[in-house]
Amino acid sequence: MHLAYPAVLAVLLFCVGLYGVLARRNTILVLMAVELMLNAVNLNLVAFDVWLRDALHSGQALTLFTIAIAAAEIGIGLAIVLAVYRNRGSSDIDRLRDAAETDDAESLPDADVDADSARGTNADQATAPAGKAKKAEATA
Repeated sequence: MHLAYPAVLAVLLFCVGLYGVLARRNTILVLMAVELMLNAVNLNLVAFDVWLRDALHSGQALTLFTIAIAAAEIGIGLAIVLAVYRNRGSSDIDRLRDAAETDDAESLPDADVDADSARGTNADQATAPAGKAKKAEATA
């Protein structure tokens, strides 16, 4: 068998997976597209291992490691997706922008607030408007 057949099939699978990652907004479909891309890489590894007639079968061994890592990745990824879905009610990627970190100037620990109020000054007053403006720009 020629090397071109599995290589072309792997390129097609990888392109379909890349399109799925770039075009989809559902997190589960993006994870499926990533798995499709990993399977295209696995197909290339096995095809080149057979074509080169490697005595150690290192391409096939590397494919087994890739499959194990992909299984762990999909398990952790689905756990994160389920946690986000339970908290937010949607697994839409565009809505995950709200989960971005907030400005450090806005969240001051309680001990610092008590110490500032005891001294009669509040160091956060000067930076609070700037922090709120940055947050408004990030959510817009």
